[in-house]
Amino acid sequence: MSDTPLKTTALNAAHRALGARMVGFGGYDMPVQYEGVLAEHRWTREHAGLFDVSHMGQCRITGADAIAQFERFVPGDYAILKPGKQKYSLLLNAEGGIIDDLMAGKPDEDGLFVVVNAGNKDEDFAFWNANLSGDAKLEILADRALIAIQGPEAAAVMAAHEPALAEMGFMDSARMTLFGVDAYISRSGYTGEDGYEISVPNSDSERIWTLLLSDARVKPIGLGARDSLRLEAGLPLHGHDIDPTTDPVEAALTFALSKSRKERADFPGADRILKGLADAPSRVRVGLVVKEGAPAREGAEIADADGNLIGKVTSGGPSPSLGKNIAMGYVPPAFAALGTELKVIVRGKPAAAEVIDTPFVPQRYYRKPKTV
Repeated sequence: MSDTPLKTTALNAAHRALGARMVGFGGYDMPVQYEGVLAEHRWTREHAGLFDVSHMGQCRITGADAIAQFERFVPGDYAILKPGKQKYSLLLNAEGGIIDDLMAGKPDEDGLFVVVNAGNKDEDFAFWNANLSGDAKLEILADRALIAIQGPEAAAVMAAHEPALAEMGFMDSARMTLFGVDAYISRSGYTGEDGYEISVPNSDSERIWTLLLSDARVKPIGLGARDSLRLEAGLPLHGHDIDPTTDPVEAALTFALSKSRKERADFPGADRILKGLADAPSRVRVGLVVKEGAPAREGAEIADADGNLIGKVTSGGPSPSLGKNIAMGYVPPAFAALGTELKVIVRGKPAAAEVIDTPFVPQRYYRKPKTV
């Protein structure tokens, strides 16, 4: 247990007023549930769930050199990213390990707007402060809250406040006046559902949170359901499914490696990562369905059909949508083919498991129809 007091988001009082059960997460006092994880999970899949993700790190990297400097530490091509777009990327160490995963976009004409994980943000910001050069500058947006609305009714809820938001597609990003304040908004999220992430000033966050909750289609959702939703969507959690010892090939995150950057091999750890692409890494992240017994949680060992230990579970739990126990973990490539029969060791006993495709539940991001 740490003696360091937990930090709070600007919405802390609002969570407590709603009767949330609070826990420490990423150094913050956060709501884990309101009426129950299962009910909140299902509500988000069927309607619209509202999440406080203000513990995440928000910043801007600005200046004429912002893009070139940012690209020194990630494998994505942001020079060709169009204004009004964002994309997922990975902050890499010199060996190609994942320091953090992040979202970075161009909501306006001034550099990049970046969101990083709560538990890593201080280290990420210190890293950029120490390593950005030229006229690139880091601006930490500590005075802003971040609210996510997710689910099949999220777009209709948001369009009632600003009709233009209905025209945004998945990974579109904008800066606009919304709810009467300067806001950054992207059509994205961490649940596999359609939805938006909205950055607003701390001083206005409780008003906006309460306004969104006044819509009968919207309920507050805690971190418990956020975790089960992202697991069903097959999305990795840094510090669990990915970390500085994991590279993008092992983590099945090769979509974050832009073609142009691979051709130039000009990103951290390029030798290791390109070798993994060519020759296969020593381990890969896979999805598992656990066919019997209790859920396989993080740290559970994975064995082959003969009982030989070959890997570990990194995330796992019940899937409310499927009514099955699911997990993600790392195994050698020889055991990663879909349909491979494995075992997970739960409470000291082997339980049958099978490698299945991820996402476990189909993702429902809204992609705009392509124009001819």
